[in-house]
Amino acid sequence: MKLSANFQLSELVKSQTAERKGIPNNPSPTHIDNLKALCVNVLQPIRSHFDAPVMISSGYRSGELCIAIGSKPTSQHAEGKAADIEVVGVDNKELAQWIKDNLEYDQLILEFYRDGEPDSGWVHVSWNTGENRNQSLRAIKQEDKTVYKPW
Repeated sequence: MKLSANFQLSELVKSQTAERKGIPNNPSPTHIDNLKALCVNVLQPIRSHFDAPVMISSGYRSGELCIAIGSKPTSQHAEGKAADIEVVGVDNKELAQWIKDNLEYDQLILEFYRDGEPDSGWVHVSWNTGENRNQSLRAIKQEDKTVYKPW
């Protein structure tokens, strides 16, 4: 199912962990509507601006899948509102900065990026129809714990 010009539903529900563990990762119609809004309002503008593939490492996750990977079932991923992404050939910090400067979003997190290492980490971005916070954070590891700091 096509969600926008360059994005298919299959890209946003694919999970190696779900496949390996036999966990169903099937979004409801509401989840699909949320994924479509994410694609139309965030992912497609990124794809169009950079004119390069947007690699989705994590999109929709069922509650069971969230638990299996150590995430919370209340994650925006479980609502179909978030994706973890990278863009081929683009520094992840540059990608996050472009999103921050040019798009509306609910939450933007530059996760585990190390300055001087353009391929380090990834970008988490989410979209809430009609209620976006435009919250931008950086996630870093401190003493084996993930810490989120304003960015």
